Amino acid sequence: MTNLTHFNEQGRAKMVDVSRKPDTVRTAMAESSIEVNQEIYEHIIENKIKKGDVLAVAQVAGIMAAKKTWEIIPMCHPIPLNGIDIEFTWKSLEDNRFVLKIITKVKTKGATGVEMEALTAASTTALTVYDMCKAVDKGMVIGPTFLVEKTGGVSSPDYKKA
Repeated sequence: MTNLTHFNEQGRAKMVDVSRKPDTVRTAMAESSIEVNQEIYEHIIENKIKKGDVLAVAQVAGIMAAKKTWEIIPMCHPIPLNGIDIEFTWKSLEDNRFVLKIITKVKTKGATGVEMEALTAASTTALTVYDMCKAVDKGMVIGPTFLVEKTGGVSSPDYKKA
């Protein structure tokens, strides 16, 4: 059985002590998506949503969310982020539906990874698209949201065991 690191000897939640872990460059990439109807798709690409430029606002929201992950996920460490990038691509489906694919990339140099920051950025970006477009149609579908890859830590070339 896997040893869960977020529990103390009494079986209660704790924040993992990473003070003995060496700093390495760590990255994470996460993906989410939001499925929309043709009207929303056209409104977004033609910048006709009354709340503003949907993708620009969603991108900023995702970046802000990554930076504040430690404030909303209880066991996350407050870590300095060295880079955050969010990319969008559209895919056409049948029945006049479209999927906006959201890819987030987060980077730090530190003692703990940035998976949660990448996932939080992806989720928040999708939620922001929903929020900005819900007046047009509330039938949008978010997800799945998942970790694509992570680097750094023990597998990093600059890892030195403490």
